[in-house]
Parts: sequence; C-alpha cells; structure tokens
Amino acid sequence: MHFSTMNLADALWLGTGFFAQFLFSCRFLVQWIASERAKQSLMPMSFWYFSIGGGAMLLAYAIHQRDPVFMLGQSTGLIIYVRNVMLRRREALALHAADSHA
Repeated sequence: MHFSTMNLADALWLGTGFFAQFLFSCRFLVQWIASERAKQSLMPMSFWYFSIGGGAMLLAYAIHQRDPVFMLGQSTGLIIYVRNVMLRRREALALHAADSHA
C-alpha cells in the first residue's frame, strides 16, 4: 500500500492498526511498572484489559486485512485473556466472600 494512493477507509484502518498495536503494547508497560513497584513479578488487571482491547482491535484489523495467520493468533490470545479475567474475578469474589464470613 502506497501512502500517496491511500483512500480514507484504508487510512482509517491503518490508524486503527497502529492504535491497536499501541494498546496491546501498553500492557507490557503497566506490567513492568506494577512489578517494579511491588518488587516482584505481577500481572495487574489492567494488563488483561489492555490485552483484550488491543487483541480485539488487532483481530478486527487482521480480519480487514484478510490475514488468516494473524486472525488465528489474535483470536486464540483473546480466549486466554478473557479466561484470565474470569479467573481473577472469581478469585476476588471468593476473597470477598471469605472476608464477609470472617
């Protein structure tokens, strides 16, 4: 794709792709900052939210580009990210229930 011949729709999709990659990359930044503050390796919930947001947008971009390799990678990742959020929420609910009974 040549920038001089790019139409508006292609430019918007290219911008979407770059923004999605930015969101996806932010997860590493928040993980690093959280780990440095705690002086141990951590995966904060924002890591998983950035993973879901960036992964979903990258999947949309991959579908638009009709790239089956990229589609498979992003869709598989999304399943893992959503599952981690579900597990973390279940842990939080269990801890809250245990605190309520104590």
